[in-house]
Amino acid sequence: MATVQAGDVQLGWREWGQGDVTVVFIHGNLASKDWIELAAPLFPSGLRVIGIDWRGCGESDRPTPAADYSNYSMQQHAMDMLAALDRLEINFCHLATHSTGGIIAARMLLMQPQRFGRVFALDPVTPLGIAFNADQIGLFRSMMASKQLTRTVMATAASSLFVPESLAPGVIPRFRDGLGESQRLFDRIIEQTFGVSEGVWIGTPVNLTREKESRELERRMPEIRHPHLVLWGECDGWIPPADLRAMAAAMPDCRLVVVPGIGHSMNLELPALYAGYFGGWFGGLAK
Repeated sequence: MATVQAGDVQLGWREWGQGDVTVVFIHGNLASKDWIELAAPLFPSGLRVIGIDWRGCGESDRPTPAADYSNYSMQQHAMDMLAALDRLEINFCHLATHSTGGIIAARMLLMQPQRFGRVFALDPVTPLGIAFNADQIGLFRSMMASKQLTRTVMATAASSLFVPESLAPGVIPRFRDGLGESQRLFDRIIEQTFGVSEGVWIGTPVNLTREKESRELERRMPEIRHPHLVLWGECDGWIPPADLRAMAAAMPDCRLVVVPGIGHSMNLELPALYAGYFGGWFGGLAK
């Protein structure tokens, strides 16, 4: 296990490939750097790809959450990532994000815009944030106590891996036949998810709601001038497509692509397709 000191926490990190072009992967909520594990071997040569676990996730430290979860805010995660890049001596890189990693990256881009180039965002939480009500936050708290409930909810984040009828309420999700490595990785990810900090389980929806209510980042979207390729799976029930359209309209250099037949997590559902988009966006930079 490799870790890097980032302020007051140690963050887990992992590296794939070598080259002069560095891409840093910022994962989503209840996740880890391992979510690109199957896609990474398919990335173009000449790229150095680094995945870093948030505080509270994967192989990172799990600080006791503050009463208001302020030490698990999107700003705190962004500061952690910037501190990790400092310690790893990465002065310039590109970013690949998934889900909540998108809004963390937005804060990174605004704090140190000169440090970053292109951004490849898969089903991102946009700078608009997302509002969660008390019942939804209660569901996350219930998931903390039930691995089966966690698996059921997480299955909806990788919906194309499962028999559609088995994703109905009250039914146990069943994998489609012939998934192989994707099924094994999903099962391992559930074990990881069940071990994340309460600061992530509850702190993430609480802090994303604060982002939505403050509208701070929404107002600053025109300042984010970095080239963005944004992918949204048309079967994704987590990210509102209207938010993505608003993001694409507000940012000066942002292209939105809708991908048929995919849910929230192409990196798990079709890693070869994810690697193809990844390579198309970053591969030419390595020449």
